[in-house]
Parts: sequence; C-alpha cells; structure tokens
Amino acid sequence: MSAVHTDVDAPAPRTLKRQLGLPALIAYGLTSMGVLSVVSVYGPGTKISDGHLPAAYVLAVVIMLFTAHSYGRMAVHVPITGGAYAYTTRGFGQVTGFLTGWVMLLDYLFLPMVNFLLFGLYFNSLFTGIAPWVGTLICLAVVAVFSVIGVGWIKRMNSVVVVLSILVIIAFLALAVINAPHLSLASVTTPLSIGEGGLGPIFAAGAIVAFAFLGFDGVSTLAEETKNPRRNVPRGIILSTLFAGLGYIAFTVAGSLIVPDWTTLTNLDAAGTELMQRAGGDALMVVFVIVNVTGIVLCGTAAQMSVSRVIFAMGRDGILPPALARLHPKFRTPVVASGIVSIVALVALFITLDQAVYMINFGALIAFAMVNLATIKVLFFDLRLRSGWGLVRHLIMPAIGFVSIAWLWTSLAWFTYVLGVAWLAIGIVVYVVRRTKAGGPLALQLDGAETEQMPVLQYRD
Repeated sequence: MSAVHTDVDAPAPRTLKRQLGLPALIAYGLTSMGVLSVVSVYGPGTKISDGHLPAAYVLAVVIMLFTAHSYGRMAVHVPITGGAYAYTTRGFGQVTGFLTGWVMLLDYLFLPMVNFLLFGLYFNSLFTGIAPWVGTLICLAVVAVFSVIGVGWIKRMNSVVVVLSILVIIAFLALAVINAPHLSLASVTTPLSIGEGGLGPIFAAGAIVAFAFLGFDGVSTLAEETKNPRRNVPRGIILSTLFAGLGYIAFTVAGSLIVPDWTTLTNLDAAGTELMQRAGGDALMVVFVIVNVTGIVLCGTAAQMSVSRVIFAMGRDGILPPALARLHPKFRTPVVASGIVSIVALVALFITLDQAVYMINFGALIAFAMVNLATIKVLFFDLRLRSGWGLVRHLIMPAIGFVSIAWLWTSLAWFTYVLGVAWLAIGIVVYVVRRTKAGGPLALQLDGAETEQMPVLQYRD
C-alpha cells in the first residue's frame, strides 16, 4: 500500500520571525537615509537656491512622498526584493529592468566618491595647511583596505554613529535658536519662501537635495520580519520619508538663522563645520567633525563593499568579464571588483562634491520615476486594482510622482546628462553583446534581487 502524504507531514516553510513594529521600521528608514546627509549638501544646495534651501526641501519632501507611496504600494502587492530594479523588471520586462539597474549601478559607483570628497573637506577643516585631495586619497585608501579584508562590525558601529549624529543635530538646533543674531518670524519664514529667482532655483536645488532621501525604500526589505506588513510597511516608508523631510527643513531653517547671509560662508562644500562653529563654538564643531568623519568612513566602506559585490555578481553571471568574480584567497571578498571600484573612485580627485551628487541623483531620479510608472503598469493595469481608492492610489498619485520626479530630473546640471547618456549607451552595448554571447536574457543582481524570471503575481487580500 502506498503511503499517503498529508499537509501535516510536510515541513513548515522557513520564515523570519515577525517582530518589527511601525516605530522600528521608521527608525530603520531614517538610518538608511543618513541623519547627516542634510549637512553634506547644505552648501551647494544653499548656493543653488540662493539662500532658500528650506523651500527646496519642502518641495523635495512633497515630491518624495508621492514616490514613497508608490514604493509602499508595490511592496504590499508585489513582494519582490530588489527595489526599483525588480519593480521595473516586473512591470516592463527584462530589457527595461536591466537598463534601470545599469543606471542605478552608476549611483553605486559615485556614492563612495561623495564620502571620500566629504572626508577630504572635513580633513582640510581640521588641518587647514593640507589640501583636501590629501584627505580624499587617505579615505580612499583606508576604505579600499577595509572593503577587501571585510569589516563585520560596520553595521553595529554605524548604529552608534547614527545616535551620536542625532544628538549633534539636536544640540545644533537648540544652539542655533539661542545664538541666532536676528531671531524673528521673518528670519524663519524668508528661507521658506520663493526668492526673486522664482521656482527655477528651488527646483534646481531640489534636484540636488533629493540625495538626502536616498535609502527610504530600504524599509520594503523588512516585510518578512514585520508585524502586519501590509499595513506597516507602506506607513513605515511614508512616515520615515516625512520625518526625515521635516528634520531636514528644521536643520536648514536653523542654518539660515545662525548664518542669515549664506554668502559669508567661507567654504560651501564644508559648510557644516562653519554652521556648527557659529552655533556652538569649537567644541560642537570638533564633535561634529569627529562623528561625521567616522560616519563617512563607515558609509564609504559599506557603499564600496556593496558596489563591489554587485560587480562581482555581474562577473560571476557573465555580464562582465569573469575575472571580476575572483575572490581573495584568505578573506573571501571580491578583491578584483574592489580594486576596480577603488581605481574608478580616483575620479573623486578631479570632481567637486556637487558634481558627484548630481551624478548620483541622475540615476536615482530615473529609478524613482520608473517605480512610479511600474506602480501604474502593474497595479492599475495588470492587477486591475481600481476599485475604491485604487484609482487614486494606483494611477493618480503615481502619475503625480512620475511627473514631479521628471521635473526635478530636468533641473540637473547639463554634464549629468552627457555622462549619464554615455553610461546608458555603454549599458545597451553590454546588454546586446553579452546577451548575444549568452544566447538568452541577462539579469543584474542588485540589492539581493535576481530578476531573470519575474513571477506573475496575483493580488491577495
């Protein structure tokens, strides 16, 4: 007699323990965005907006909330890891997904450079006799070593830095109000208004301060560990974006209080040190620099390790030369890929901070725009989620998100389009050549996603 197998005999699927509530998701989202990222772009953003940086952040947070809403809806109805790359592939197919992922790879390459440039600027603020490029090169070398030997304590150390960063920001906000040379209602509202240049400078600054919101989508990766994920994940994404935006607005308003005339800032790229010094003296400035520099090294290492692993995966899968998949014999890290990333990062010696941020935002804004389009395609058209609030959630709001992100994208500096289009052209050539050689579709691996064959998902209540 044959054995009868029942569901009782089948092993239970392995799932992660659902222990994260909404506050934990919000905290993770804020950590992913980086508390001090607002300081990184304060100088360039203030110059571009002509002193109306808070207004640019108001614009940016409104626009980002529409995109955060799209990420939240996709995380609920299309539970695939990989973020923008995976969602775009699910909505528009392999080629569009590949090219979106390829553009995102440009972000990953430039992200470590921002950290190297910032290190150089803050290094120069402490040791004024040494040129910033020396500090940039030192940070690049340290990160290159860390990315090869592997550093397991980065995440734990980063949590400590985040807490210290929050304390520094709180101290700055309080001291800026106390020590503001001319505290009045007008001094608060003027930076929040539109200046004589109209909306043009506000949108141009919004295009660069969008950098401060990168990482909010990381909340979607915690769905399997979240209590009531259908409710909490979308709220976690949206609320972390909102709270970060409010914090950025508060910081920039405080900055305009302590330095009413932005043209008096001596070094716009390292404006954070001068803001801290004017608000709390040398003590606050030194604490800020130490905390920020430590965070920069940790973030730079994490960013370089991430992009090295992406390139390693591309070499392993035949998209790039297989030599890039070679591992270090002792540390088992992608040593060749890490070396290539370090060589590419030498570009940081020849560009400015705002140029690096612009290049990151070129790909990031494209990815955000594609997520909004994918939300419309997958949820409104494919899954036909149109009843009740479906029309608003899955068509109108993503459409507003797409148009507003596209508008920001057109406000980037001209050179970003030249380099970005050239990078995209390289991606097209890589795809055609490697697909012809492989005889089938290619798939990138970004953020833990492998999307060569995306499942056809049905909506579940």
